[in-house]
Amino acid sequence: MLHGLIELPWWGYVLVALAYTHVTIAAVTIYLHRHQAHRALDLHPLVAHFFRLWLWLTTGMVTREWTAVHRKHHAAVETLEDPHSPLVHGIGKVMREGAELYRVNARNPAILEQYGFGTPDDWVERNVYSRFTWGGIVLMFTANILMYGPLGITIGAVQMAWIPFFAAGVINGLAHWWGYRNFETADASTNISPWGLLIGGEELHNNHHAFGSSAKFSVKPWEFDLGWAYIRVMEMLGLATVRKRFPAPPAVDPAKHSPDFETLKAVVSSRLHVMADYGRMVVARVCREEVRNAPDARRAELRPLRNLMLRAEERLNETERGWLETALSDNATLAAVYRFRQQLQAIYEQRSASRENLLELLQEWCQQAERTGIAALEDFARTLRSYTPQAA
Repeated sequence: MLHGLIELPWWGYVLVALAYTHVTIAAVTIYLHRHQAHRALDLHPLVAHFFRLWLWLTTGMVTREWTAVHRKHHAAVETLEDPHSPLVHGIGKVMREGAELYRVNARNPAILEQYGFGTPDDWVERNVYSRFTWGGIVLMFTANILMYGPLGITIGAVQMAWIPFFAAGVINGLAHWWGYRNFETADASTNISPWGLLIGGEELHNNHHAFGSSAKFSVKPWEFDLGWAYIRVMEMLGLATVRKRFPAPPAVDPAKHSPDFETLKAVVSSRLHVMADYGRMVVARVCREEVRNAPDARRAELRPLRNLMLRAEERLNETERGWLETALSDNATLAAVYRFRQQLQAIYEQRSASRENLLELLQEWCQQAERTGIAALEDFARTLRSYTPQAA
């Protein structure tokens, strides 16, 4: 028998494989990642259990193990303790053996104990899903063969390969190696694509690391997060409740001419947006001007400075740090721009300061920035003075 209980044209089998795989992607990004690991949303118990069952059938992944390894990644990102950082293990190893790196850490009792809290621990989890991790896969392959004949094996193989390759390889590897960055986080996370379609929004990895507890991964107007679209539909149907979203960027109130407590609230709560504004409005603009005005022999030397000036200090290696220090010592304008960026960043790190002290620091920063004679910095300081929280 060349076909099973269901006979389809060749393209029908392709659609079935893609549909099954897509449900698995939705289960990973909505249930495992946003719901379980980060508690960014609540799911109706029936929806949550459906996703749990589906993952058992198609991947054999255990909720507690996946959640623990992912939380460990965020807690120790880009360090020797990171379960799957390409900066530690190498991009080739993470791309080729990402699933194995996951399994090694998922078997570590200390990681499960420390990071696996709050995950399902009911009878079916203990006695079925966690105990017989391969049982679901065997059942799914059997069902595929019965329904689709020998091609059911191919459908099952596609399901089995998709998540290890894209999640364990592409996201854990490529999304910490190559792509664009909206936010200069302390890690090397990148957005692989502005359209999160193939992996349900996981492509927007830099956005996720910037706002780890947000149920929505897209930030810019041109970005699309398919997982978030599904969440919104479930929310309208009463099947999901969003608990956390990323803070909105500050609004600009032209009538404001001096920083006040509303300015402080907007700047602190949306600090990554503010620092991104500083990078775009000040660092990038000044670097372009300095390159344009520099002698031909120095332009190539100055061009890489923009990225180094924006990068978190802990992400600079010794060579890059020395190069940056030398370049800034030879250019007073760039040195001032970099110094004011560090000072603005330092305001956020005043954990024990009162609101009054923080406001004084912010006001002083604006006043000093406006006296530098650097047009881009002066313009940004005037914009910052008018920041106010975005209306809900």
